[in-house]
Amino acid sequence: MPEPVRTTCAYCGVGCGIVATRTGERAVSIQGDPDHPANHGKLCSKGTHLGETVGLEGRLLHPMIGRRRASWDKALDLVAHRFAKTIAEHGPDSVAFYVSGQLLTEDYYVANKLMKGFIGSANIDTNSRLCMSSAVTGHLRAFGEDVVPASYNDIDVADLIVLIGSNTAWCHPIVYQRIRARCDAGAKLVVIDPRRTETAEGADLHLAIRPGSDVALMNGLLMHCREAGLIDRAYLARSVSEPEGFWETIGAGSDLWSVARTCDVPAADLLRFYEMFAANPRTVTLFSQGINQSLRGTDQVNAILNLHLATGRIGKPGAAPFSITGQPNAMGGREVGGLASTLAAHMNFAPENRARVQRFWGAPTIAAKPGFKAVDLFRAVGEGRIKALWIMATNPAVSMPDAATVREALAGCPFVVISDVIAETNSTAFAHVRLPATGWGEKDGTVTNSERRISRQRPIFEAPGEARPDWWIVKEVGRRMGWASEFAYARPADIFREHARLSTYQNQGTRLFDLGEHVAIGNADYDAMEPFRWGGEAFANGRFPTPEGRARLIPLEQMSLPKPLARWPLTLNTGRYRDQWHTMTRTGLSPRLARHREEPMVEVHPEDADAYGLADGGLARVSTPQGESLFRVVLSTGQRRGEIFTPIHWTDRNSTGGRTGLLPRPLVDPHSGQPGFKSTPAVVAAVPTAWRGFLIAAEPVARPECLWATRVTVPGGLLYELAGDEEATAIERVLPRGDRIESLDRARGTRRVAVLREGRLVAALFLTERGLLPRREWLIQQLGAVAAGPSLLAGIAPGVQEDRGPIVCLCFDVALNTIVTAIASQNLTTVEAVGAALSAGTNCGSCRPAICRIVKESRSAANG
Repeated sequence: MPEPVRTTCAYCGVGCGIVATRTGERAVSIQGDPDHPANHGKLCSKGTHLGETVGLEGRLLHPMIGRRRASWDKALDLVAHRFAKTIAEHGPDSVAFYVSGQLLTEDYYVANKLMKGFIGSANIDTNSRLCMSSAVTGHLRAFGEDVVPASYNDIDVADLIVLIGSNTAWCHPIVYQRIRARCDAGAKLVVIDPRRTETAEGADLHLAIRPGSDVALMNGLLMHCREAGLIDRAYLARSVSEPEGFWETIGAGSDLWSVARTCDVPAADLLRFYEMFAANPRTVTLFSQGINQSLRGTDQVNAILNLHLATGRIGKPGAAPFSITGQPNAMGGREVGGLASTLAAHMNFAPENRARVQRFWGAPTIAAKPGFKAVDLFRAVGEGRIKALWIMATNPAVSMPDAATVREALAGCPFVVISDVIAETNSTAFAHVRLPATGWGEKDGTVTNSERRISRQRPIFEAPGEARPDWWIVKEVGRRMGWASEFAYARPADIFREHARLSTYQNQGTRLFDLGEHVAIGNADYDAMEPFRWGGEAFANGRFPTPEGRARLIPLEQMSLPKPLARWPLTLNTGRYRDQWHTMTRTGLSPRLARHREEPMVEVHPEDADAYGLADGGLARVSTPQGESLFRVVLSTGQRRGEIFTPIHWTDRNSTGGRTGLLPRPLVDPHSGQPGFKSTPAVVAAVPTAWRGFLIAAEPVARPECLWATRVTVPGGLLYELAGDEEATAIERVLPRGDRIESLDRARGTRRVAVLREGRLVAALFLTERGLLPRREWLIQQLGAVAAGPSLLAGIAPGVQEDRGPIVCLCFDVALNTIVTAIASQNLTTVEAVGAALSAGTNCGSCRPAICRIVKESRSAANG
C-alpha cells in the first residue's frame, strides 16, 4: 500500500488539508487531514468525493496543433514563435495571458514573470478577477496592501458573526461548520442576503435586503454606532486617517427609516441588527461574492472596512472583516501579481517598484502600467488589439459575462493557446494549440487560502500521458523566446525560493507580504513544508502599510438604486450550487455530486411564477439584453419578489439549457474591474413542451437533439433528462445497438424502450406526453445487470418499492423520506438526533441546514 500523501483540496479558498492514499492506478482514498489548521480533518461533500474525479475521462494527454497530435518541441516552438512574431510586429501589448485561481503559486509566478518582466506588458489577468478583485481593491484603498486581516481562529472567539453576501453553508461548508460550533457555544449569527438560503435558515436574524443596498446598510450601522458613542476615537487618532467631511458624507440618508426603505427590510429588524452589533465588540464580518460581484463591489467592501476601522474592531481576536475567497489559490495569484492591476509581490506600478522588480529579475524590460482586466481583455481580443492569447486552466467561453461575445472574440483571434487538463471544453474549441497540463493529484507546489495560510499540494499520481506542470510549460516557452537562463527552473522549489526572495527584496517592512524566512528553504524542507501563515496577526499593532502608517476611511455616498425596466422587470442573481464547482469539468464526473441538483434551475418566488405563468418543474426561458437560456423552474419562497436566481455551472457540453454565462451584462465595478453578476435586468417566460422523458445508458451516447437535454453522471453510466416541443421519434437514434424490448401506450402518448446486450441492460428510454414517468433510481441500478424485460418497461422492481425521495445527505446516501420517517418513528427533535440515528449530517455537515429545516417542518406537521 502506498504511503498516504498530505495535500490540499482542489476546490474553494478554505484550503482544507487532505490525506490521500492511492489505492489503484487512478484510484485514491480521501480523508480530511486532522493536523491541518484550516479544517482539522473535516471535508465538505466536494472534497470528500474527490476520488470520483481523478480518472482520465476527457483528459488532454498530448499536445495538439489544430486537430493533430504534435510533439512538445513542435508545439512549444510554435507558441514561442507566434508570440515573439506578434510582439515584434505589434508591440508587447498585443499579446495577453488569461490565467486561473486553479494554478499553483509557482505556476502563477512564472507566468507573471514572463509577461511583465520579459514580454514587457501587464496583460495578464485571472479568472479571480471575477470573484474577489473588489476585495483586493477595497483592501488597497483602506489598508495600503491587499491583506486579509482575519483568520479562522477569529471565528472561534467571536460573539457575533455577520455573513453578508455569502451562502457559506453551501459555498464554504467547513467555515460554516466552524461558525455553527461557535453559535452552539453562544455566539449570534446574522445573515444578510437577498435570498433565504440554507445559511439564512440557521441565523438568529436574516436581513433579506434589496440587491445593491449594502453601502446604505453599512453606512446606517456606522452612523448608529456614532450616535451610540461606539466610535473608537483613540484608535482613529492613533491608526486611521479620517478625511474631512467623512461623517457628513456617510450620514446623508443614513437614519434608520431611510435605510429601512432603501434596503427594503423592516425597521425593527434593522434596529435589532444595529443593537446586536453594538452589544458585541468581538464581531467578525465575513463577506464573499454577494459583496464582490457587484457594480459597486469595491465601495461595498470599503463600507464594511469603514465600520470595523471606525469601531476599532480589527487586529483583535474575534474582531475583523474577513473576505472569504472562492478559488483554491486566488490568494496565491494575488501574492505573485497575477492580476493585471498589480506588478508583483504586493507591489504596484510605481517607478521605484518597477525598477526594483526589473533589477531583481534581471529583466530586459518591465511593464509600465496596469494591463487589461478580464472583461476589457476579451473586449480587446474582439477589437483586434490583442492578437495572441494564452489561456491557462480556465474556461472563459462559459464563465465570463456575456459569454457569447467572448466566444466571438476567441473565434476571431489570430492565435489562441490553451493549457488545460480537459481536451474538449467550450474554450478549447477556439484553440490553435492545446497543451496538456497536470491536474489536481498530479500537481506539485503551493496554494494560499483565505486566511493567508500557505499549504502544499503534492502529487498522488504520475502525470498521465504527456501532461506537464503549468510552470514547466511557461518556462519552456520563455526559454525558447530567448531567456534560457532566466527561466532555468528544474523544480517547483526553485520557483518558490525566488518568489520568497522577491517578497523580501528591499522590503524593509513596507509590505506585510514577506516570505523572508523561506528564501533559503532546501528541496527536502520544501517537500516536507507544513502549512504556515504569513503576516502573523495583521494590524494588531495598529500600524498599516501606507506611507503614513495609518488605515484610511473611505467616504461613500449612498446612490439611488436602479428601478425595474419595463422590458426587463426582474433582477437576475447568479451563484453556486452546494456540490458543483465552476463549469463542472471536475465535479461533473462524480455520480454522487450530481445528486444534489441534477439540472440547472431558475428559482422563482411563487407569486412571480403565477404572474408569469410558470409551473413548478416546468421549463422557462430566462432572457436578458445579452442572451437567453432555458432552465427548469423551481418555486422558492426564499426568493424576494421580482428577483430570480440561476446557477453558474452548466455549459452547452452538458445541457441544452442552463447557460447562465450568456446572461449577465459585461459591466464592471469602476475601481476593481469585477463584473456585476448579481443584478442583471431580466425577464422570464414559460416554455411549453409536447413531451418529457429521460434516457439512461451504460456507455457514452450522443446527446439527443431536442429542446431540453441535460446530462447527469450516474453510477455505471449517464442519464439525460429530456423534454421537447416537436416529435420525439428522432430521440431513439442515439440508442446503442442491442436487442430492444418496447411498449407503447397511445392513450397517454407514452413510449418505453429498453436495450439489452447479452441479457444485460445497456440503455433505457422513457418518453410521455400525458402520462407519469417512473423514478430513475431503480433503473439506474439495473445498468449492466441481467434484467427482466417487464420490470424494466414498468420502471420499478417487482413488489413494493420504497420511494426514498431526493437525496439530502450525500456522504451517507440518506434521502428525504428516510429522514422524515425516522423523525416520526423515533421522535427525533434535533439535527444531532437525526445524525445519531442515520449518520446524516455527521461527515461534511453541508446538509445540516437542510436537516434542521426538515426537523422543524416535521415537528410542526406533527403538532399541527
